Amino acid sequence: MTTDPKLAQKQAAAKAALAHIDSGIILGVGTGSTVNCLIELLPQVRIKGAVASSQVTEDQLRKLGIEIFDLNQVGSLDLYIDGADEIDAHGNMIKGGGGALTREKIVAAASDEFICMVDDSKIVDRLGGFPVAIEVLPQARSYVARELVKLGGEPVYREGFVTDYGNVILDTYDLIIEDAAAFEARLNNIVGVVCNGIFAAQSADLMLKAGADGVQTVKFR
Repeated sequence: MTTDPKLAQKQAAAKAALAHIDSGIILGVGTGSTVNCLIELLPQVRIKGAVASSQVTEDQLRKLGIEIFDLNQVGSLDLYIDGADEIDAHGNMIKGGGGALTREKIVAAASDEFICMVDDSKIVDRLGGFPVAIEVLPQARSYVARELVKLGGEPVYREGFVTDYGNVILDTYDLIIEDAAAFEARLNNIVGVVCNGIFAAQSADLMLKAGADGVQTVKFR
């Protein structure tokens, strides 16, 4: 048994998520430390297979013998489960600390339900304490960085990292996010931006929040 309280909370959230997974489905599986806890438990449920939100997740699932499907094969998914770097009271999130934001957002958009698993340290009143990862076409990196500065942000190039799609990441600090959906769209409208880590258009439908007193289920819609 782990002595790390945060790891224990992540494991508790992952265990609670199992109850929401119907047998025989193709499950959308996210990326990150909390999702890793879920992946370890997935052999306990009889899913048909999975659509992975990153190459890292895909490799982990394959090691467990779980069949991987391409999203183009399945069209849509009943359920997507992932974590978050931050989540607010409306289910809006910041994601992308692991750099898989674009693929995560695609799988989330194609899913009927999005369950977010978090420990209670990820709950915020307003998004923006965690830097917003912005996936950018390599040629546009400097231009996009200048535009982010105009918005009040401090972009930092994630050196040595390339996304699954061959792009780069600008981790952007100090952004003031009053309206998450509007700001997500504004960032996406910067030429050269592929995707950004604000998940408001694809916000969570349900949150499994783990704390010292157990796991709380919060429905957003």
